[in-house]
Amino acid sequence: MLLGTYTPKLDDKGRVILPSKFRDDLGAGIVVTRGQERCLYVFSTVEFERIYERIREAPLTNKQARDFQRMFLSGASAESPDGQNRITIPPHLRTYAGLERELVVTGVGAHAEIWNAEAWNAYADGNEDSYSEMEQEVIPGLF
Repeated sequence: MLLGTYTPKLDDKGRVILPSKFRDDLGAGIVVTRGQERCLYVFSTVEFERIYERIREAPLTNKQARDFQRMFLSGASAESPDGQNRITIPPHLRTYAGLERELVVTGVGAHAEIWNAEAWNAYADGNEDSYSEMEQEVIPGLF
């Protein structure tokens, strides 16, 4: 399970060191793709394949499903961590997420997210009140 918030730096070659606590889950290979709210989603290859099988089941006649498939899959990039546990984030994904040197990497359970640090701070600040006020219907039976 991927948990926590980390602040690695993006180097001049577009590489980032994955948090050491994520290495067991992500070390064998990952897929990076467009997330929502202009972040990047990072999945283990196994988790991405599981999600892909569910995506394949969506009917091609459903426009929202087609739109989601196109955005999610066309941006995907399979990556392998190098000897220093760095992954390269392709230029099109760096542009999509507005990534600069300062990053925030968050663990969100089955996947991680990579954010531009300013965008993450604005997102977190802007959602604190609504998070505090969420009711049980968001995730039924949680609390």
